[in-house]
Amino acid sequence: MAEAYIVEAVRTPVGRRKGGLSGVHPADLGAHVLKALVARSGVDPAAVEDVVFGCLDAVGPQAGDIARTSWLAAGLPEEVPGVTIDRQCGSSQQALHFAAQGVLSGTQDLVVAGGVQNMTQIPIAFASRQAAEPLGLTQGPFAGSEGWRARYGDRPVNQFLGAESIAAKWGIGRRDQEEFALRSHRRALRAIDEGRFERETVPFGDVTVDEGPRRDTSLEKMAGLRPVVEGGTITAACSSQVSDGAAAMLLASERAVREHGLTPRARVHHLSVRGEDPIRMLSAPIPATAYALKKAGMSIGEIDLVEINEAFAPVVLAWLKETGADPDRVNVNGGAIALGHPLGATGVKLMTTLLHELERVGGRFGLQTMCEGGGQANVTIVERL
Repeated sequence: MAEAYIVEAVRTPVGRRKGGLSGVHPADLGAHVLKALVARSGVDPAAVEDVVFGCLDAVGPQAGDIARTSWLAAGLPEEVPGVTIDRQCGSSQQALHFAAQGVLSGTQDLVVAGGVQNMTQIPIAFASRQAAEPLGLTQGPFAGSEGWRARYGDRPVNQFLGAESIAAKWGIGRRDQEEFALRSHRRALRAIDEGRFERETVPFGDVTVDEGPRRDTSLEKMAGLRPVVEGGTITAACSSQVSDGAAAMLLASERAVREHGLTPRARVHHLSVRGEDPIRMLSAPIPATAYALKKAGMSIGEIDLVEINEAFAPVVLAWLKETGADPDRVNVNGGAIALGHPLGATGVKLMTTLLHELERVGGRFGLQTMCEGGGQANVTIVERL
């Protein structure tokens, strides 16, 4: 059976909104991790067969196939193509899936997966708003579709409402969310102070560490914030941060490993993606994880470490309730509430952290999942070598 190996994985530190990476062109953010990936892996860049990047809101500086633009901006060989994909927040996790599937199919031997997002320059949902507003489509890209209305009515599609519905369905109160958020910051700060991210990050100018974690945050400060939705429980403190950043990884076949003298660090054990209620939107990691574990013939107890994107605290807390996973194995170095969520880059960013943490603690299996627009979730299971 063919195998797909992860050879190398790198990321930028994640910049805060209007922070140290906010003025960097997205192509240059992408180029930065691509150059580092080539240098660290020692691969001949001309042997790479494709560059698959995730990116949302591909307008302005993120338009024009940012995967290809980033590769060229890095000064790498012109004969190597690139493609940009959008599965919302899971875009670069899907990039990893497509890259691995190319290798597993035997049609490709060396593929780069990654993603980039500058949310300071291009805010979330900018593309849909830019096109929808002149057309009077105030409810987003779904408005005006007769097929959508026939199936889902005129209910608003909104991530904050989705997070609130999860909190209500699973009985997750505001205090629960704030305690989880505080734990995310503390874990992230511990990881930074202990140098856990140093191997995986490639400093960009003066930005040498993740800018998001707050040393001065507290439950008292969180309690003073107003809910995003009137009468709700979700506040900014329990939500992922607006962020800028990029990440990239190299996947290789057994033949490529042998012919190019590469050292694989992990193998891709399982890939899947599932969908559910697009109105609630953010709970898909629950059925997606159950599906993935069943298909892989595994139990949650066999997973040594988990990275699940902290889009909102209830997303992870509901997932923990349903899966029975050990919280001490989940997001052990903090998550997007503290470290940020640069949309199109987050999937490969999380896998980069998961790989390095598996190596640090000597774990064998790692699972990654994340909620995505449209009520979807990717699941990736890797085995450390």
